[in-house]
Amino acid sequence: MRRIFLYLLFPSFLSASVFAQDLNYAEKTIATLTSKAYWGRGYTNNGMAKAADFIEDEFKSFGLKPIGTKGFKQSFSFPVNTFPAEMKLQVNGEVLKPGEDFIVHQASKGVRATANLMEKDSVTFMNPQVGVVLSLQPKLTWSVAQKAMDYTIIEVDKKAITSTPQTISANISNELIPNFTAANVIGMVKGTTKPDSILVFTAHYDHLGGMGNSTYFPGANDNASGVALMLDLARYYVKNPSKYSIVFIAFAAEEAGLLGSKYFTENPLFPLSQIRFLWNLDLMGNGDAGATVVNATIHPKEFALLQKINDANRYLVKINPRGKAANSDHYFFTEKGVPAFFMYTQGGVSAYHDVDDVAATLPLTSYANIFKLLVAFNQNL
Repeated sequence: MRRIFLYLLFPSFLSASVFAQDLNYAEKTIATLTSKAYWGRGYTNNGMAKAADFIEDEFKSFGLKPIGTKGFKQSFSFPVNTFPAEMKLQVNGEVLKPGEDFIVHQASKGVRATANLMEKDSVTFMNPQVGVVLSLQPKLTWSVAQKAMDYTIIEVDKKAITSTPQTISANISNELIPNFTAANVIGMVKGTTKPDSILVFTAHYDHLGGMGNSTYFPGANDNASGVALMLDLARYYVKNPSKYSIVFIAFAAEEAGLLGSKYFTENPLFPLSQIRFLWNLDLMGNGDAGATVVNATIHPKEFALLQKINDANRYLVKINPRGKAANSDHYFFTEKGVPAFFMYTQGGVSAYHDVDDVAATLPLTSYANIFKLLVAFNQNL
């Protein structure tokens, strides 16, 4: 009786306390996935495999079930260019720090040389004999490549040097792995009355990995935040199963070109026609400026439902509609005719594909409210 009375008096307080545990779980999960042990959840130091194992262990501990008889993982392989060892650079004799002062273009080959540079334009300097191009940039943003070029591009933060680049001394090693093996991690909560109708939550767990043997990219917002929310939803639905079955998919190799989701849609573990709706969760760590939903204009009825729920409960300050875009793991499902939304948050910290995307500064402004919004959307759907 006292709990009912308190709820009537302080509904917002009780709601906040109920979801405090979810935020604690998110913070703990993001801190784990962005730690040095996981090395950017990429292609060196076994980072991606460690992250896959972590997610599989969480699925098992919650009580999710695998689909089929082959367990929680769906393996596939692809080529990838890596930088596992040396990563040293001097420009005009000044020692620069990898990740902070410079990055190596993801498709570069390794180089070991000391050479003069000639100016091509105000931001580009090169030495064709040793196959090096130096490019001054206002911001350093890294990525992943599936091939290696026959020359080296080094991008330098223009604030990191004090004079026009004239000389370079570089010791950079790369390794092209022709058949890197990764795995999607998939678990399910079976529906209570309509198990052949499926709702899906997806989030990619990979990030950029490491550049050299001392620098890694933590990937807190992109996309440890989405993985944490997906896992939190899995915990919830194990305890509160819905009429429909709910499938949770943690994709590998999104950063290498949406490879995990592409592989799954070409090798589905269940008929894609059974999917009633799919939510792809990426960049879930902010939200003080609201969120954007990709495919909103393709599925106006579902987007109207989402807006109605949000307007009634004020979960997000605004939800911006966006059209079709091939910018995350929802895309290949959309191409197969699966109704899907991709949500990402806005505002907050601006770190993206750099060494500053860390757990400590990620605000998780709208995390608990997005959780409530997604649960409510599924219930209404």
